[in-house]
Amino acid sequence: MVQEQFLEVVDRDEAQRRFHAALRLEPLGEEVVALPEAWGRALATEVAAPIDVPGFDRSNYDGYAVRAADTFGSSELAPRALSILPGVVEPGEVPLQQIGPGQAIRIATGGMLPRGAGAVVMVEDTDEADGRLWVRRAVSPGFGVSFAGTDIARGEVVLRPGIVLSSRETALLAALGIDKIRVWRRPRVAILSTGNELIQPGEPLEPAKLYDSNAQILADAVRELGGEPVRCGIVRDDYDLLVGRLAEILVDSDLVLLSGGTSKGAGDISYRAVGAICRPGVIVHGVAIKPGKPLCLAAHEGKAVVILPGFPTSAIVTFHEFVSPLLCRLGGRRLPEEASRWARLAVQVNSEPGRTEYVLVRLVGSGDQWTAWPIGKGSGSVSAFSVAEGYITAERWEEILPAGEERKVRLLATQTRPPDLVAMGSHCVGLDYLLSVLDRRGMTGVLIPVGSTAGLAAARRGECDLAGIHLLDPATGRYNEPFLTPDLELIRGYRRLQGIVYRPGDPRFHGRSLAEILQTIKNDSSCLMVNRNQGSGTRVLIDRLLGGVQPPGYAVQPSTHHAVAAAVSQGRADWGVTIEWVAGQNKLGFIPLEEECYDFVVPKARWSRPAIQAFRQLLTEAEIHEGLRRFGFRAADSLGTG
Repeated sequence: MVQEQFLEVVDRDEAQRRFHAALRLEPLGEEVVALPEAWGRALATEVAAPIDVPGFDRSNYDGYAVRAADTFGSSELAPRALSILPGVVEPGEVPLQQIGPGQAIRIATGGMLPRGAGAVVMVEDTDEADGRLWVRRAVSPGFGVSFAGTDIARGEVVLRPGIVLSSRETALLAALGIDKIRVWRRPRVAILSTGNELIQPGEPLEPAKLYDSNAQILADAVRELGGEPVRCGIVRDDYDLLVGRLAEILVDSDLVLLSGGTSKGAGDISYRAVGAICRPGVIVHGVAIKPGKPLCLAAHEGKAVVILPGFPTSAIVTFHEFVSPLLCRLGGRRLPEEASRWARLAVQVNSEPGRTEYVLVRLVGSGDQWTAWPIGKGSGSVSAFSVAEGYITAERWEEILPAGEERKVRLLATQTRPPDLVAMGSHCVGLDYLLSVLDRRGMTGVLIPVGSTAGLAAARRGECDLAGIHLLDPATGRYNEPFLTPDLELIRGYRRLQGIVYRPGDPRFHGRSLAEILQTIKNDSSCLMVNRNQGSGTRVLIDRLLGGVQPPGYAVQPSTHHAVAAAVSQGRADWGVTIEWVAGQNKLGFIPLEEECYDFVVPKARWSRPAIQAFRQLLTEAEIHEGLRRFGFRAADSLGTG
C-alpha cells in the first residue's frame, strides 16, 4: 500500500508540526527509585532541602576558635596573646565550652563553632608558648567559618523537574539524607533494522553484505537521552514478515525506530508496512534536509513511529533532529544543547599561578551575549557542582582573569538549555515557588542568590531578567521604589513578615513587649545576637531597630535567614531577625517587627520578554496567592510599575 504522503517533501518546521500534532508528548509517568539507582534518571518533582547544609557553623581549618575582635592588631612583629581553654573541638562533637573575651579553643577542620566564637585562626598563624596562644595574624568576623545553611538552606529548592541526575546531583541528594527519589519512567524504544544486505556484527562478512551499525548507534543515542533501547534485530525485505514483527513490537514500546526501507526502491517496504498497520499511519514522507531527505514520520495511536534513512550519517542526523526532542519530552527531560560557549566574566577571577584551575560558573544571558558568574561557595560546598552550568579554565600562567574578558565555557551537561528566565537578588522560598510554577508551565527559570543590593545592581546592568529585592529606604521608610532608576520597572510581589526569633520559653523575650525586649538586647551583654550581612534588606531593618547600638554578636553576619534561625535554635545566639516562615520551620519564638515588601525589578529592555509576561501573570492569579499564603506571605493587591 503506497501512502499519498510518499516523498511529498516538506520543510523541517512543517514536518515537525504535522508529526507532533499526531502524538502524545507528555511524560510517560512517574516511579520512585532508590538513590543508588537514580543516576541518569530525569527528576519528576522538585526537591527541597529537608535540612540546612552545613547544619551548624563549621570550622574550615585546623586552628583556634576565637572572637575576631580579640585578634585585631595582631601581626608577625606584634602578636596578640589569648588564653587557651582546655580540650579540642573535634568533628562530630558538640562543644560544651563558651568562648569569652580573650579566650580561644583548639578546633579541627569540620568542628562545630562554640558559642561566643565568631572566627577561626589557622594554626599556621599562631604559636603556643607559656600556656598562651600568640596570634600573628588578625582575622575578620566569620573568617574560617562556614555558617549554617549558607551552602544549602532548609526548604531551599535545590533541584527542579526535568534535570537529569548526574553524580553532582546524586551527591547533593546524599548530602541531604535523601535515599529515594521520584523520577520519570524511561521511554522504551524499539529499534528494528531492515534490509537483505544487513548482518549482525560478529558474523562472517559475506559479499554484498553490510554490518548493521545503525542499531548500535541508535541504541546508544537512546541511552544518552535517558531512554531504554530494545534491540529487535534485523528483518529482511519481506513485507509480510515486517508487518508481523512491527505489530509485535508496537504493543510494548513507547516509540519505534526502523532503519532503512524508506526510499523509492523496490525493496524499500518499511513505509508500506507502517502505512498498513499504524493509525493514522504515515504523517510525513520526505523532509527538506540534507542528509536525511527520505525520512518517514508516522504515528500509531499517539506513539511515534520513525523510519530513519539507512545510511548511517543520515540516520543519526535525523535521529537528533526529530527523535531526540520526542525522547526528552516522553522522559521528562530538557532538550540537549551544545557543549561549550563563549561568555563574558561578570567579575574578576584570581587564580594561583603555577596550576591549571577550573572555575565553576553560572551562565546568564542569551544569543551571543552571555555572562559567566563564578560560583564562590568554597571547597566544602556540596551544592556548587549541582548549580553550575559549566566551567572556565585558568591556565597555569594566568594569575588574573579580568572582569569583562571573553572566556570559553565548557558545559557540564549537554542535556541542559538556557533558562527562559534568570532571577538574581535575595533568595526567598516564595520566589522558589514562583519559579517552580513557571517550570511546570513549560518555562525554565534559575535563581542566582546574590542579595538585594547586588541583584539590583545586576538588573541595572541588564545581566538578569528580574531581581528580587526587599530594600528599605531609611529616609522615606518605603521599600524598593526609592531605588528604581529610569531604566528599571517594578513588579509588585508579596509581603513578608520580619521579626525577632528566639528559643521558646526564653524569659528575656517570651511574653514581653517589644520595648522591653529592645532594652534587653541593647543593654544585656549576655544576650547574644546573630546579625545579617551588609547589603541585605534585613540588615537595614536590624540597624534601624538597634539605632546605632552594636550588641554582642553584631559582627557575626551570615547571609541567609536560615543561618540566623540555625544559630538561635542551636544556642550559638539568643536572638536574630528573620522571616516568619523560617521561624516556623525551626520552631522558634517569633516577635513581629514589620511587614516588608519583597518585589521584583526588571530592566525595561526585558519587560516584554515572554518569560517576564508569564511571571507577571502568575502574580495576578488567585491560585498563586493561595500558594504564597502557605508560606505566610501576602500577595500585593496591585501589579504595576513603580
